[in-house]
Amino acid sequence: MKEMLDWIDVNIHFPITDPTWIFFLVLVIILFAPIVLERLRIPHIIGMILAGVVIGEHGLNILARDSSFELFGKVGLYYIMFLAGLEMNMEDFKSIRVKATVLGLLAFIFPLGIGIWTNLHILGYGLITSVLLASMYASHTLIAYPIVIRYGINRQRAVGIAVGGTAVTDTLTLLVLAVVGGMFKGDTSGMFWVWLVLKVIVLSMVIMYTFPRIGRWFFRRYSDNVVQYIFVMAMVFLGAGLMEVVGMEGILGAFLAGLVLNRLIPHVSPLMSHLEFVGNALFIPYFLIGVGMLINVNVLFGHIDSLKVAGVMIVVALVGKWIASWLTQKIYRMKAVERELMFGLSNAQAAATLAAVLVGYNIILPDGQRLLNEDVLNGTILLILVTCVVSSFITEHAAKRIVTDEAELDEGKANEKERFLIPLSNPDTLEDLISLGLVVRNPKQLDNLVALNVINDSNDSVRLEMRGRRNLERAAQIAASANVSMRTVSRFDLNIATGILHAAKEYDVTSIIIGLHRKTNIVDSFFGTLAENLLKKYYQQVMIARFQMPVNTLRRILVAVPPKAEYEHGFVKWVSHLCRMSGELGCRLHFFAHPQTLGYLKGCIRKLHKEVLAEYQELENWEDLLIITGQVNFDHLLVIVSSRRGSISYDSAFERLPGQISKYFNTCSIMVLYPDQMGDPNEQLTFSDPHGYAESQLYDKVRNRLYKWFKKEA
Repeated sequence: MKEMLDWIDVNIHFPITDPTWIFFLVLVIILFAPIVLERLRIPHIIGMILAGVVIGEHGLNILARDSSFELFGKVGLYYIMFLAGLEMNMEDFKSIRVKATVLGLLAFIFPLGIGIWTNLHILGYGLITSVLLASMYASHTLIAYPIVIRYGINRQRAVGIAVGGTAVTDTLTLLVLAVVGGMFKGDTSGMFWVWLVLKVIVLSMVIMYTFPRIGRWFFRRYSDNVVQYIFVMAMVFLGAGLMEVVGMEGILGAFLAGLVLNRLIPHVSPLMSHLEFVGNALFIPYFLIGVGMLINVNVLFGHIDSLKVAGVMIVVALVGKWIASWLTQKIYRMKAVERELMFGLSNAQAAATLAAVLVGYNIILPDGQRLLNEDVLNGTILLILVTCVVSSFITEHAAKRIVTDEAELDEGKANEKERFLIPLSNPDTLEDLISLGLVVRNPKQLDNLVALNVINDSNDSVRLEMRGRRNLERAAQIAASANVSMRTVSRFDLNIATGILHAAKEYDVTSIIIGLHRKTNIVDSFFGTLAENLLKKYYQQVMIARFQMPVNTLRRILVAVPPKAEYEHGFVKWVSHLCRMSGELGCRLHFFAHPQTLGYLKGCIRKLHKEVLAEYQELENWEDLLIITGQVNFDHLLVIVSSRRGSISYDSAFERLPGQISKYFNTCSIMVLYPDQMGDPNEQLTFSDPHGYAESQLYDKVRNRLYKWFKKEA
């Protein structure tokens, strides 16, 4: 035992410098900090920062803040800003961009104005020092953003406003920092201000124009998840590096990269899951631990000036951010919990604050003093600690309240179960069909995807069974990589259609997703025997899809809706599924329908999917379907809402659909959707009813039901 202690004393020195042990200790902290603090009901983020305080040079001096913490810390900071941009729904952001700008301006103006006054009159600093110090109060870092991701509320309106406001506030803060730094470098001659702003605007436009096009080109050609992940990270650091070249902080470039790439990375995709996993498991915790290592607890004892400066900084920063959040809430009549969430996300100081204080600390004035002295440096460390703690607790509290409220609202919908059955046979279309299932499913329901492989009784059944198992394993891997549970089923049956129908009944399936049949001979039908048999015997929703490119690279969804489609039993269901798909992919919906049908579509979307941006165009006669050909591009998805023979919205023109699709829409992605119908089509009333019962009774019944539900006449 004595020899072991002597060996430890001789061979282990603090702070530890061996890379192996440094990485091991960091992983231990990342592993156990959440476990321990969860019992104490303390946000995980606080645990990472406090752990950094304990092991840092101002604590037990176990680890030094070496280059690894600088490298991984910077990656973690970029990751936070990138995920913030990536998680935003761009269609939602367009509707809240004014609110986000208002919050960003208020969160900059009030802390800056109050800060300049207090710095001049209470702390007694000069004008330039006061301006730079006040700009530190205005900036904030999305330290608490992982909390909203963990609670699944990252698409809330208040979160989007806070994230957009962060981009505005930090941009203005970094402009002040660049100008002040330039003044002491002799760079403010001529058109310095205008030139700096112009460079930032031009570069932002370049990023927003080129990055999506490069990304869409890359994703269409390379489907490997690892290659896609490396590509995305390269784009993030390219954007950050370009921003640093023009004199701004890289966090703005990382945020812009997230904004422009989010349409290509659906929220439920495997790539998004990989991005969040790596960031939350390694880079972001590394950044938080590094922030904690900067905090010097000794400033609490024996440094009255530092405490005075820190007290003023903390009060001004918190009060300024609260006023900005309160005014934004009052201006736009938002809920109190939304104000709390905006305040929680917007008051943590870290990245831009550290950049500003280090720039000011390194500027030496002509009289030999520093622009920002050691009191400000120490006060900044306390400011970071207090604001990060306050931000984490407030965000956690607000997130819990929002989740609880949503759970109460969703309680009434608990019985509205849905389950998608995806029969798989062709490995080439497997990934597209699973991707379609992922973007149309309800993410709040578990176990609502079923992958099926049916083996018919043939001499080649052994080979087919092995191939089917490989397909099911691949489907389960794709779903699991998106954090979605998928049930896989393999069964023998007399024929494929019968097997699918039996599985649909056994697993209480509400929708079937199949690939569009490919003709193998001249007498083969367009949809194939399988689809035709399913449509004859299965009366719930069937989606027949063919994709010419990856689902996540689609730019628009065009929907052709036949007259009287609003009277079908599954009208609301398929509209909800397409709206859900539009939201996940960030695509705009464009409906073509009869004026009366458009009225019901607008009412349904306004009532159930306010966040979806849709366009509407009249299609008076279904015979004019080919008018759409001029508006369908190769990167669009054309959805044709069809109907089974004998149903309310059935039209004889549907018989010409196969030929029209083959001739005019053969190069674009297409989906033919058959909505739910009530009962057997053979028992349904048709328009040929000699007594007019369908027109007078059934139509009136459905029309009255929809009128009450939408509170709007057709």
